[in-house]
Formats: sequence, structure tokens, C-alpha cells
Amino acid sequence: MSSKSRDQIWDEWGELVNMAPKELEDWLETEESKSVGDSDDGESTGHKSGRRIVTIKRTNKDDLSGDQWDHMAKVVGYIKRHLSQGGPDDDVETSNWRYSLMNWGHDPLKDG
Repeated sequence: MSSKSRDQIWDEWGELVNMAPKELEDWLETEESKSVGDSDDGESTGHKSGRRIVTIKRTNKDDLSGDQWDHMAKVVGYIKRHLSQGGPDDDVETSNWRYSLMNWGHDPLKDG
């Protein structure tokens, strides 16, 4: 488990995971979503993560399992690392950088 408290993880999760469950579900159905990320069994890590994020977002905070908290911490870490690398200078909207982030529940083109 990370050294962050659950409150910290919850706050960062709330800030960084800015796609609604339905929005993320619809996105995960697209070819663009399936085209990015590393995969070992035909589904990328990010895509699998996206499905888990949808479930977590539909779960009450008090009902989250330890495993789900661990995943939330992982998601927050991934999004932060990915954002710190910075995106492309142009065509952000159709970039693999954005598509990868969206698989992890964050759309960099959304404000806040």
C-alpha cells in the first residue's frame, strides 16, 4: 500500500479522474481506446484499468475494497506521471498521449 492516506488518494482521484463512468464506458468501446497501450493478452493495461475505474466510480467510498484503493492510488500515480511528461504540441485531441490518459479516466482537454 502506498504511503498516502485514503483521504489523499480520494482527493487526488476526484481531481484527476475527470471522466464520468458512462463517458469512460463509451470511450472504452472505441477503436482509439483499444489502439493504445501495451497489451499481453489483447487488452492493454490502460484499457483494463479503465474498466476497473468505471466500477470504482460506481462504488460508494465506504464500500471500496483494499484492492480498489490500491488501484486508485496506481491510477493517480499513472495520470500524474503521464501529465508531467507533457503532451504533444499539436493535435492533442487525437494523440496517443490523450487516448492513454483517457483509458485511465482522465481527459486532458477537460477543464478541472
